[in-house]
Amino acid sequence: MSEKMMENNKVNVIGEVADNFTFSHEMFGEGFYLTTLLVNRLSDQVDEIPLMVSERLMDVSRDYRGGILEASGQFRSFNRHEGSRNRLVLSVFAREIHFPEERSDYARTNQIFLDGYLCKAPVYRKTPLGREIADLLLAVNRPYGKSDYIPCIAWGRNARYASNFDVGSRLRIWGRVQSREYTKKISEEDVERRVAYEVSVSKLECVES
Repeated sequence: MSEKMMENNKVNVIGEVADNFTFSHEMFGEGFYLTTLLVNRLSDQVDEIPLMVSERLMDVSRDYRGGILEASGQFRSFNRHEGSRNRLVLSVFAREIHFPEERSDYARTNQIFLDGYLCKAPVYRKTPLGREIADLLLAVNRPYGKSDYIPCIAWGRNARYASNFDVGSRLRIWGRVQSREYTKKISEEDVERRVAYEVSVSKLECVES
């Protein structure tokens, strides 16, 4: 894939490796493995970011837990079939891996840029405390006719701005990848803890076609 083709989806994260790598899938004889990266925010919170790595990129059989890892690549999605429904699964797809000797400035540990098209009408709302929020779903094209569908969330002035966008609008978004825990009701007695992933928007612009 050429560098030009990758310019519309760029992510860089630095964090602590939380798990050993587990097998995800194989494609054309190449195995891909998942781990979780714990990435600090400027606040005391931590984002749990899924990281997808090729076995050709690093030795996935080693135990990296507790170590600091830097990954550069793309934020990707795929649909996982669960019974009669599809579930959107997101992960950072690593193209480069580094092992920094020490933790860097938290403000630089989690950065993403996306250039894509709005594929659903924005959902604008206010919290009980009056904070403005807009949910966006961005389709970011890959080569060979594929696309990644990336949920994004904008706040305050950005949320008001985004609420006026039309489906099909081309947007450029800067921000960070974040995790958000929620519970899913499975039955009358059972609930399941799940983690959702999205892009928290720090800056966005609508590109005129």
